[in-house]
Formats: sequence, C-alpha cells, structure tokens
Amino acid sequence: MKNGQKRRRRILFFSIILVFCILATVVFSVARKISLEMSSSAIHNLSESLDLIQSMTEAILDKEAEFQKMIAREIANVDDPYEFISAYEENQTIVKLSLLYSGETKGISSTGEVFSDEKLDFTSGKEVGGIPVSQSYLNDMGTWAYTMKCPVRKDGREIATLYAEYIYESFEGILPYEFYNGSAVLYIMDSNNERLVLKPTGMGERDAGHVNLEDFYRANKILESSIQTEVANSIKQGKNTMFYHNIQDKNSLIYMWAINDGAVYLIGYVPIEAIQQEGRSVNQSILIIVIIMLAAFFFCAILYFLFQKQQSRLQMEREAEKEAHNKQLAEALQAAQIASNSKTTFLSNMSHDIRTPMNAILGFTTLLAKDADHPARVREYTDKITSSGQHLLSLINDVLDVSKIESGKVVLTVGEFTLNDLVSSVDAIIRPMAEGKNQNFHVSVTDVKHEYLSGDETRLNQIIINLLSNAVKYTQEGGDIWFRIIGKQQYSSQYEHIRIEVEDNGYGMTPEYLEIIFDAFTRAENSTTNKVQGTGLGMAITKNIVELMGGTIDVTSEVNKGSLFQVDLELRIPNGLEEEQFWKESGISRILAVDYDMETGHSIQTLLKGAGMEVDVAESVDEAFHLAEDAACKNAQYQVILLAWEMQDMNGAEAARKLRTVVPESVPILFLTDHFGNEIPEDTFFIENIGFLVKPFFISAFKEELLKIQAEQNGESFSAETKEDDSIAGMHFLVAEDNEINAEILSELLDMENATCEFRENGQLVLERFANAAAGEFDAILMDIQMPVMNGYEASRKIRELDREDARSIPIIAMTANAFAEDVKDALDAGMNVHISKPVDMNLLKKTVKQYVK
Repeated sequence: MKNGQKRRRRILFFSIILVFCILATVVFSVARKISLEMSSSAIHNLSESLDLIQSMTEAILDKEAEFQKMIAREIANVDDPYEFISAYEENQTIVKLSLLYSGETKGISSTGEVFSDEKLDFTSGKEVGGIPVSQSYLNDMGTWAYTMKCPVRKDGREIATLYAEYIYESFEGILPYEFYNGSAVLYIMDSNNERLVLKPTGMGERDAGHVNLEDFYRANKILESSIQTEVANSIKQGKNTMFYHNIQDKNSLIYMWAINDGAVYLIGYVPIEAIQQEGRSVNQSILIIVIIMLAAFFFCAILYFLFQKQQSRLQMEREAEKEAHNKQLAEALQAAQIASNSKTTFLSNMSHDIRTPMNAILGFTTLLAKDADHPARVREYTDKITSSGQHLLSLINDVLDVSKIESGKVVLTVGEFTLNDLVSSVDAIIRPMAEGKNQNFHVSVTDVKHEYLSGDETRLNQIIINLLSNAVKYTQEGGDIWFRIIGKQQYSSQYEHIRIEVEDNGYGMTPEYLEIIFDAFTRAENSTTNKVQGTGLGMAITKNIVELMGGTIDVTSEVNKGSLFQVDLELRIPNGLEEEQFWKESGISRILAVDYDMETGHSIQTLLKGAGMEVDVAESVDEAFHLAEDAACKNAQYQVILLAWEMQDMNGAEAARKLRTVVPESVPILFLTDHFGNEIPEDTFFIENIGFLVKPFFISAFKEELLKIQAEQNGESFSAETKEDDSIAGMHFLVAEDNEINAEILSELLDMENATCEFRENGQLVLERFANAAAGEFDAILMDIQMPVMNGYEASRKIRELDREDARSIPIIAMTANAFAEDVKDALDAGMNVHISKPVDMNLLKKTVKQYVK
C-alpha cells in the first residue's frame, strides 16, 4: 500500500515537472525565434538607413559635379575668366574656385592667392558625374576638404581647368542626428588615405585618437589580422561590409558603407543591445510570465509535499531510529572484528619476529657451551648473539615508540646541529648495509642555503635511517639507492625548507599497499618481501615523527621499478654570526669552485653565500684558469680553490698543477672526491698546500680541513674534535640491582673497564651503605628503579636529603628498563642526574659517567 502511494506521488510529481519543462522549452524557443527575427529586422533597417544616407550623399555629389560643369560652361563664354573667378563668393558647399589655363602651372583662385594643383592628388581615379575627385586633405582653414576638377572647353578645345574645393562639413545636414538614440557611432572616411574626415554631430562619443582607420581599429581593439584583411579587400573593391566585434565590453555591429563606388566610406558601429532593444523587451515580458508560472508551480508543489511529509514524519522517524540503531550495532561489530583481526595479525607477526632472533640467541648459546674451547668460534657465536640481540631490541623499541606516539608522550629535543654531521652519521650506518648487498649508495645535497640548523637531530636521524634501511632491505642485490637533501623555496627567512628524498630501484609496492603503508602493524606481503623481518611499525613511526615536526611525507612506487619517499620539513636557522666572524678573521671572502657538474658548483655557491662569501663557479679547468688569471691581474686573488678530482678534460692533480701557474702556493687547493674514494697518485701529495673534501660539500667540513692545513703549515697537530677520554678506569660505583644475572653482567662489564662496584639488592640497603660510606668512597651511584622494600625513586630522594656534603653532589644515574618519557621525568624529579635505559650500552654509560663525575 505504502509503495503504491509513493509510486503514484512520484508519477504525479514527474508529470508536472515534464509539463512545465515542455512549456519552458516552447516559451524559450518562441522567445529565441522572436529575438532572432527582430535582430534580423533591426540589421535590415540599419542597412536601409545606410543605403539612404549613401543615396543622399551621392545625390549631393552629383549636384556638385553638375553645378561645377555649369560654371565651367559660363567661364568658357565670358571675356575675362579671371574676373569671373575673383568675383565668386564662398558658399556652404564650394569654399574656393580656382582656374588654371592649359599649359600653365599657376592660376588664380576666388580667394585671391596664386593657385597651383601640385598638392592635389587625383591618382585614385575616382570620379563624380564624370569629373575626377581628389584625395581628402586639410585646407587652409584646417577643415577636411576635397577638390573636383572640370575641363573648360571653348570651340571644341580645352582651354583651362576649373578646380572647385568642397568641405565635408557640407554633408552635416543630410546625415541623421543621434543615430540609434545616440548609441551608434558614425564617421566619413576617405578610402584612399583612410583618414576619418567627418564625424557628424550627435553620433556618439568620439574616442581620442580616431584620426584614421588604424586608430579606429586600435581604439576599439579590432586587432584580428583576418578582420583587417577582409576590410582592406572590401575597401579596395569598393564593397560594403559588416561584422560583429566586442567594443568597450559591448557586443557591437561594425559597418563600412561605400559611397560613390568607394571614394568615401561611412564607417562606425552600433551596440547589439541597441539593435535588439525591442526584442529584449518582448523577451523580458515572456521571462516574467515564465517565472511567475514556475513560482506558482513550486509553491503548489511545496504545499503538497509538506502535507505529505507531515503525514509520514512519525513513521520515518521510527524507521530512521531503528536504522541508526542497527547501523551502530553493525559498526561496533565491524570495529570489534577489525580490532580482533589487527591484534591477531600483530601478535602473529610479533611472535614470528621475536622468536626468530630468540631462536638464534638460544641456539648460539647452546653452541657456545659446546665450543667453549674454540676461541674463534666463541667470537663468531658472540657476534651473532649480539646481532640477534640488537635486532630483538629494535623490535621492542618500535613497539615502545608506537605506544609513546599513541599516548602523545613523544617530546622533541630541539638543538643545533649541522647537515654534515647528520649526513655523515647516516652514511656510516647505511653504506655498510648497502655494500653488504653490492648496492650503489648515492648521496647528494643541493640548493641548501644553511648547513647549521635547529631541530631534533636524533628523531631526524631516525626518520632518514628508517627510510634508507627499508630501501636497502627491499632492493635487490646490485641495486641503486639515492639519498638526497634538497633546499626548497623558503616560506620564512627564519626557517630552512628542505626536502629529504629516499629513492630506490627495488621491488616497489602495489597501489593497494600504498594506501595503508603508514598504518601500524602492516607489511607488504609477497614471496620476496616476506623474507624481510620487522614489526611493520617503521613507517607509522616515521610518519608520526614527521608530522610532530610539522612536516609532510609522501610516497610513490611501482612494482619492480622502485619507490620514492619525500619528506618536507622546515627547520629553524640559528644565528650564524660566529661562523661569519670566523671567515672574516681568516681573511676568506672569495672562492673559486671548479666542477664539471654545475649542480655541485651551484650548491657550493648557495651554501657559502649564506656565510657571506663570494663564489665563482667554473665547469672546466680552462675556464677556471682564465678566472684565476683575471683575478690575479685585478689584484682580487681567490683565497681558496675548490677543485673536483674527476674533471672531464684532466684529472685533479694535472688541473692543480696548471692552476698553480697563476695561483700562489699560499692559496689552498682542496680536492672534492666522491664517497667511493679515489685512488690518489702519490705525486699529488707533493703539490703544495692541498687538502681533500668528500662530497657532498659542507661548510663545517670545509672549515675543518682549512684549520687542518693551517695547523700543518704551522708545524702543529690538529684534531677535528678533541676526543674526550671516556675511560672510567679506577672508579668505584655503588649499584642498586635486584636481579643477580644483571648484576653479574654489569660487574663483568665494569671489570673489563678496570672499574669496581658494590651491589645492593634494594633501595633501602643502597641508602644505608651510602650513609655509612666515607666521603669520596663512591664516584657515582647506578640506581635501578623497580626493587623490593624501597624503589629507586624513593631511595634517590632520601639520599639527597642526607645531612652530608656529598649527598647533593654525587651523580645518581638511573639504569632501568622503564624507557618512556614519563619515566625519564620521574627520575629527574626524584633527584637523579640522568636516565639510561636497559640493556646497558657501555659506550653510552662511559660517556655519561665522564660527563657527571668531576
């Protein structure tokens, strides 16, 4: 029943719509037909008006010609023609009569001056009533005029020529006033010189510059060559022409109407809206009727549907409520199923991935016990146990990172760093991995303006290593991997906008996997990638860290062709005054960079420009030689030469020797070598004052090499970094540790470093031992957190409260498996100096101890 009612309502509604659509179509068609017919009629009326003006103008010209012929006959019969001419008085048509006897070059005019026809041009061949007409010209009164000449015959022979000068203003009376209510524009144009010789009064507003036809085109923006060519052909043939064009934002009809076989032309334009005014009024009336009808229809339809809606509202609300409830139940069920599936998949992956290194650890431990008497095998087994343990630790760290990210407890540690250190640390980790699979690892840094930046270097390092390690894992043996840092356009002068690109030509990814690549616990599944172990958390962690830094990450990939990851970040630019001061004090302001790869040269130029130095770039040794020679001649010597070892025309050593002929030995020459190393001939080192830099170029490495060269010249030894002695030999530690195995491992590790320790199994015993210890007996306290009786936090607080001088100064180092951000905060709040997570990294422990033990 309900379905039948709905069907009938739909049929009724669409029937009404169809009727009104048909009506609207008919009305529109009629209106369009009326508009076109009235438009055609208006254009026809315009043509008739122009024909009428043409006829009247030609009639006047014919009368002028007949009148001039009559005067010529009278002159032939008078005794003194000159007296007749002199007695002629100017009228509204003929402003001057002139007579020139045959064979003579000068005659007389009615105005009294000597007459000559040298300036009159009759070459156009135009005639009126059989007598020639000259081209238009400006007469002595500054008015546009034309002259007709008529022969004077007596006794059958031509004795003279009568010249009559006419002004175009005489046509004013026959031309219409306010053509099309003043909206039309009309000129009279001489067809020979295309000058606009008359604009009748009331014929629209005249634009400045309408002097000739070209000005008319330009002022009205009629610039199409096809239109101008068509008009020129019509004028040449003396034909009428009309065309449409947009003039002053109005669609207009431009006309050019020939008079006297094209001797002169009526030119101008009429806006289409002026022609179609009557048709528009009719259409507006029709449109109003249609709008009223449609409004009435929609009003009735709205009333009808409101009534129907009110009748069915309660039933619809009940159905909607029921549907919403069912939808919520379905969504909850689906979410629960997805969560369950995700949990099952994650646990399955983690079970497999954790058991794999655990199996290796337990297996090699068994082999270690068996082959304890074979040192070589023991070392091999321990290396593999260490490798498996590190892999297991990385899996756990990934899970912890995701947990911290999801709980919002990840905090960025912002500090200053250099791109040189960042790239070097990444290269040191990734290059051995790539070389292990015979892969080519390419590194480039281009268009970066500032090397010194401010940000979280550790997290940035994590992003890059995550991307590059995946590239190595998912690229076949012998493949290529590219690591690029590209400087992009800065949005702010205080931030460097960089793009990090990691590209490979490896296995690639399917479009389906690209949609979920940044989701946690996801991995590409195929026969090749299944061999690679991992939690499937790396990309999720990377994306979250990038977004935490305010950046973006994008990926494109194609199966069996490779992948490209792009990370865009904005990093703050720290104050670089100290660096600029170093270069000023070193007297280095001009540098010559020589490299056939212009991209490298421009990158050097960009970086050093930010440090206040001027850099010239040459792409060949000959070009560099000429630049250095010119600089020496101008007493503007380069202070440093940066020379690529591999040039297209010669090697670095030959190039350096050639440049030394124009560059003093006091100027350092630094060779730029690639990452794979170059075999440097021994004789290269006999060249004075040289050094070596590894690409990509960085200011910090450049500065370091210059300092090294300066130290060698002064007979001193130089170290890029004064490496701090991290030895803890001879130190004595108080250790809180309740796990016997952990205590035994730490004791052996400290013993290997020639350090000693005392263990206590809970915080209470640690507190009592330190309270009874002699001053300076212990160098530091290594404090576990989760212990029985008293935990590490409480023990640290009570130690700091002891009434002894060293209670507040002795370093307390938290060593715990609790590795979350809040654990670090709790440790510091309890009075500890620093937090180190387990398992213990001895190198990190030694550096930390040396930092806090004075």
